[in-house]
Amino acid sequence: MRFSRNYFRALVLSSILIQLSCGGGGIPPPPPPTPTPVIQVQLSTNSVTAFQDGTPVSVDVTIARPAGNSSDVTLTVASYPNGVTPEIDSPSSGDSGQVTFTAAPAAAAGTYTVGISASGGTSKGSAQLSLTVGIVATVGNSVDTSLGVNGKLDLFMSTSFQPASWSDDFFTRNPDATGPLGNLLPQHIRLQALERDIPQKTATNWDFTYLDGVVNPVMSVGDHSPEFQIARAPDFFYNSSGGFVDTSYQTFANYAANLVRYYNTANGILGASQCTTASNEPLCKSYAEGRVDYWGIYNEPNINNLSAQQYVNLYNVTVPAMRAVDPTIKFVAVELADGWDEPEQYLADVVPNLTAQVDVLATHFYSTCNQLDSDQQLFNAIDAFVPHITFAYSELHDSGLTDVPVWLTENNVNADYNKGGGISACNGTTFVTDQRGSSAYFAAWRPTLFSKFGKVGLRALYHWAFNADAQFGEVSQNNGATYLSYWVDYWMARMFPSPPGSDILELNTTESTTVEVLATRQADGTVIVMVANHAVRGATDNNGPGAARTVAIDLSALGGFSQASKLTLDATTDPVNGPSSTVITPASRIEVTLAGYGVTFLTLK
Repeated sequence: MRFSRNYFRALVLSSILIQLSCGGGGIPPPPPPTPTPVIQVQLSTNSVTAFQDGTPVSVDVTIARPAGNSSDVTLTVASYPNGVTPEIDSPSSGDSGQVTFTAAPAAAAGTYTVGISASGGTSKGSAQLSLTVGIVATVGNSVDTSLGVNGKLDLFMSTSFQPASWSDDFFTRNPDATGPLGNLLPQHIRLQALERDIPQKTATNWDFTYLDGVVNPVMSVGDHSPEFQIARAPDFFYNSSGGFVDTSYQTFANYAANLVRYYNTANGILGASQCTTASNEPLCKSYAEGRVDYWGIYNEPNINNLSAQQYVNLYNVTVPAMRAVDPTIKFVAVELADGWDEPEQYLADVVPNLTAQVDVLATHFYSTCNQLDSDQQLFNAIDAFVPHITFAYSELHDSGLTDVPVWLTENNVNADYNKGGGISACNGTTFVTDQRGSSAYFAAWRPTLFSKFGKVGLRALYHWAFNADAQFGEVSQNNGATYLSYWVDYWMARMFPSPPGSDILELNTTESTTVEVLATRQADGTVIVMVANHAVRGATDNNGPGAARTVAIDLSALGGFSQASKLTLDATTDPVNGPSSTVITPASRIEVTLAGYGVTFLTLK
């Protein structure tokens, strides 16, 4: 075989390249760079807390120079937040220094990663420190008479039931549920009968079977004094447009009076003159389990086809008819759907024109009707609702009803529900259960609301509803298992018993935008301090974890305590067994740290 001259030229060139690549000659690779000598930096602690009252906090810094380096070492601090001032004591020729942090009230609470660097000669080194800016809540020894009811937190807790086909078998399937229900210490448990549980079927036919399947167990617990809300009339009372056929409302008044006869009189609806002792008809039966003392007149009339004037007419006709049967009963007016159709204007048109007896003015509050709203939007809605409570009181006062309390008889994070076919009742989109009704978010949201509403004089806070899903319930409608929301309400009722209520103590908090603090003192001298952390981690979080906060409770103005304990509800709380109280050492200053959404109660005796 013959080879061309070009073939041999290529063979020689290939051989040369192979030799170069194998170190067989040519240009040697550059030497590796000489490493910069490192100063070893060690901190006395990995985390410190600087409180917004300016109390300094220090971290010791120990350095180790590399061999041959005798230069002075200087410390610098980077990435510390605005409002925090670092004071640096560098090691210089020694091997130890110190950094002291002081936080001003303007420093934003939170946890930050701070870099501490050391440099000397050509050597450098660094370490990271977790710096928390803490909040300070100073509790005074005097009662703040500008808050609550003349300085008293007189706000009772309760819960609700909606007897209807989707829920009225709850106690049949879960007969032991009266135990956890009673343990909530609920007062005037609310009953809102709908659908098949509305007992009048025709003009002459009544059936209380389904309704009393809920009323009887409810009547057996708590204060044995429920509020029966006559949410709506029997279906045949309405026309095709949803309005009342009888616009004088006398038919509705008669229906309501008959409910009083059934629950509160000895001879049933028809009375002794029309019934034999052997009769078992509901119209003749006397209800033996107890009595209903509070009666709510209609549900959310402002979104249920009743103008303000129509509601006034209905109320003023119905209440006298009910009082004629039992003059001792009390009446809950309006039960407003707040957030829709100018609720303040509706109240302004209703309250001055109620001529019949009014014992309570009720309203409802949900933070949203849109599951897509962020955590922060739901917290913001709490502050937006506070003026609604004060407005309600102003309307009562101006109408001469100065002793009438305001109750919040429905409350939860989200009012939306599945109207059928998986469709949102509020938005017409696919319905999604809002888990914030029973997650750690609730453990921040509900106590924050309780405190802010109680401080402006709200007298009752009801959960909607006792037995429901994870969005609304305190226990599962399916099996009665408790949610985290149950334990939140359970402990608030115990920490702030009403009656008799507790004195609200003066409080100075360096930052209130992300935590809510409430300090009260009971008649026996017991002090309860509640810290609710509603700090949001991210602006778009929806059922997020929350951001950590540390709060120092300054109790020095109160003198000494012999006993102290702490109880926390947060993402780590067991929803089955609830939280456990921990004994702590009494001190004039006690720190509370919540890693995310949650609430801590301090009890000091």
